[in-house]
Formats: sequence, structure tokens, C-alpha cells
Amino acid sequence: MPTLAVIGGGQLARMMHAPATALGVKLQVLVEAADGSAGRAIPDSIVGMPKDDAAVQAVCAGADAVTFEHEHIPPSLFAAAGVEARPAQEALLYARNKLEMRRKLTEIGVPCPRWAQVTGPADFERFWASVGGGEVVAKTAVGGYDGKGVAIVSSYAQIEAWVNDPACGGVLLEEKVDFQRELAALVARRPSGQCVAWPVVETQQVGGVCDTVIAPAPELSEELAQQGEEIARQIATELGVTGVLAVEMFQAGQRLLVNELAMRPHNSGHWTIDGCATSQFEQHIRATLDLPLGPTEMTAPVSVMVNILGSDVPDPASHLAQVWESYPQAKVHLYGKEVRPDRKLGHVNATGSDLAQALQAARAAANLIMGRK
Repeated sequence: MPTLAVIGGGQLARMMHAPATALGVKLQVLVEAADGSAGRAIPDSIVGMPKDDAAVQAVCAGADAVTFEHEHIPPSLFAAAGVEARPAQEALLYARNKLEMRRKLTEIGVPCPRWAQVTGPADFERFWASVGGGEVVAKTAVGGYDGKGVAIVSSYAQIEAWVNDPACGGVLLEEKVDFQRELAALVARRPSGQCVAWPVVETQQVGGVCDTVIAPAPELSEELAQQGEEIARQIATELGVTGVLAVEMFQAGQRLLVNELAMRPHNSGHWTIDGCATSQFEQHIRATLDLPLGPTEMTAPVSVMVNILGSDVPDPASHLAQVWESYPQAKVHLYGKEVRPDRKLGHVNATGSDLAQALQAARAAANLIMGRK
């Protein structure tokens, strides 16, 4: 039985458990808390933090490889692990640090928004003028996620605290792109080079957090769909990514511009659990262990995902029977988390031949679970 070590105890590690069992793969997971999302679902999880060398060594003992469910990995972990890290530290850098990502993508010719690093007022004024003034996007180089570490600004004073805070790792400025919608292209790549792609999807954000995913992206031209897949394949190959890579993009007319990278299963790929022949979680396990990758064909013409973000009831699971009775086509995935405002507690998938019907079922089911109309 191959063994895969996983660093991180959230919902992504939790959702790796079922496909790992089906594949005959043993997961050894380092979780932050025994009663967290993954700790509740995966037997014999080891409690500890990625910066704890002893905990990392324990979870990697006997493993064939180690992978991650988030990018916030200290460099010391790679030496402590003692096994192959997939993705490797050299690749993961570009998902952990937005400045390094922009430099690398620009170097290999991947289309990105115009950008610059800002270290003081002069840098800000120079870039601000170059994009015609107005509002620009500021991002901390490290630590940001789900809308955190991102701000729309029009003056240096608004980001001065970030620039002077070493924990931010630097500040990236980008042009504010006039885009029609956001897309995501997911691929999986194994160390021996095989690379497969899922259909490009549309992602819809609420307050900087992914709310809805539609697969395939509606009314996306064949040319742009192919371009999105090719961009993701290029990045995976040239950066040496192993496992799942999610490339978040802006569609600006007939152009695609890369926004963010994630080198792990991603929220934009949760629909694949019920909507594809091989889910992103199964594929990530296959890829990190260098096993042949599975097919990525969709199981229905349309697949949608709606996130469950917070809840107005203390126990969202208490409404499951009502969901199943009213919306039998809705597939509910709960993460075993305590309710907090706007926290990702789970998601609902729905598939079918009609987009409006699938969206209505997934949205209504999610609202029932959240105790909302």
C-alpha cells in the first residue's frame, strides 16, 4: 500500500481521504487540531504544526511522498520531511509568494496584468502613472487568501503599513483589470511528465471569497477554453509542478490574464467530486505518487458548485434530510467545522443537462443548510 503524507488538517485533506481509501493509498496527515476538519475524518492523524520538525518527521515516516493542502509551508519542513515533496519547494515558492510568481510568469511569457513591486512612494507614483492613475490593486506578497491581503487603493498612504511590515514579504501592485468574469483552469501533472486538464470553469466571488463555480464556463469560446488549458499546462510544466495546479484568470474580452496560482486541490475544482470521472482529490493523490492519471471527462453536460459560507443555525447538518427530500440531485459535502460567520463549512454540487436547474438546486440546497431563504 503506497503511503502519502499530507501537511494540513483542513477540508482539502479531509476530502482526500475517500479517494485515497478507494485507491488503496494510506494517508498520514499532520493536523493542527484533532477535532479539526481532517482530524475528525482521518484515523491516526498526527497533531502538530508544519514548523514542528518532530511532528513533520513523524507524519512523513514510511511515506513515499509528502504533499500539502495549503501554501503556508516553512522552508525548514522540506529538510525535516526526509521524503520527496510534491510539489517541490522550488515550485511551491511561486504559489507562496505573489512577487516571485509575477516575476516567473512574466519571464516565461504567461499573460498577466501589468504589475510592479512597491518599496516606497516613488515606486507607487511611477506605477500609478503608468496605468493612467485611478485605482490599482495592492497585494501582500505572502499570507493573503480569500480576499485577505488584497486592497483596491489609489494612494501610497493606503499601503504604507504593508510596505513597512516584514510579515507581508513585500507589496505587489497590479493594474485594476476591466474584466468580464473570472475563470479557473485546473490541471494535474505527475513527476514523470503526464499532464491532464479539466474543463475551464467560471468562478463567481462574493466579498473576495469564491461563492459559485460553473463547469464548463458558459459561452466560453473554444479558442479561449483551449488557451486557458494551454496556459495552465505551460505553467505546470515550466514550474515543475507535481499534483493539482489551479490557475485563476481574468477574462478581459478575448484575453486571458493570470491572477493567482494554487498548487493543491482548489475550491474551483470541488465540482469534480460529482461532476467528473476523476475528481481533483483522487487526481492529486495519483499525481503526487506518480501513478497514471485518471480521465477528466465530465459525467454530465453541466456541473455547478455552491459554497456553504457560514450558517444561521448552530448545526447545518440538521437540515440535510430536508435538502435530500427537496433537492435529491444536490450532493452535499460538509467539512465538520464549527459554525462561524462566513466560514467555509461545506459545499453543494449539482449536475445535469440544464444550467439553470442545476444552479437553482445547488443554491437552494446551500441556503437550506445555512438556514436562509
